[in-house]
Amino acid sequence: MLWELFTHPVNYIFSISLILCLFIGILELFLLIIGSSSQLLDQFLPDQLNDYQTEVDLDANHGILWQFLDWLYLGKIPLLVWLIIFLTIYGLTGLILQGIFYHFTEQYFSAWLIAAAVLFLSMPLVRWFSAIISRILPKDETTAIYIEDLIGQQAEIILGIAKVSSPAQAKVKDQFGQTHYVLVEPEDDEVFQQGQIVILTRKTTLGFQAISQHTNT
Repeated sequence: MLWELFTHPVNYIFSISLILCLFIGILELFLLIIGSSSQLLDQFLPDQLNDYQTEVDLDANHGILWQFLDWLYLGKIPLLVWLIIFLTIYGLTGLILQGIFYHFTEQYFSAWLIAAAVLFLSMPLVRWFSAIISRILPKDETTAIYIEDLIGQQAEIILGIAKVSSPAQAKVKDQFGQTHYVLVEPEDDEVFQQGQIVILTRKTTLGFQAISQHTNT
């Protein structure tokens, strides 16, 4: 019965989820053995999530999408760990529901219907388990900062020309010497050239506003 449930075509999406979970678990073990970091894939997360490694609510300006992803604890635990949690819960929830439904009706839900329904139902569980793992995993509290802590720091424009409403990429070091890459636009009607040093003054939706260093002095 279990094997039939696992291999039935209508349940492939749940079976594949569990198989992917197994492979990711093996990858995580391999990274542990070679001494690498499970946070290697975190660089692919959007900056809006990577910037919030501490427990902090996203500003409303980030939009509903970012608030939802933050609610799911994306960026608060290593991405590989989060994927393991999501795939496990999604796969098991789908198979359990299909098994219960088949027990009473001797048929399965439509693949499209059950796939969407389980995705919706599994989100609270994903968040709950991710929150637990977030509290269990060790953290370096000395280097965790709020993104707003970068305000007042010097930043160097490294890519593009920054104008009002047209930010350029800059790099800035926090108080712990860690380098962050952010988008910067002028606070006033001026232009920042590549290589110019500016002072970050305010957080915006996309990044930061800044003033030129000579203006601050």
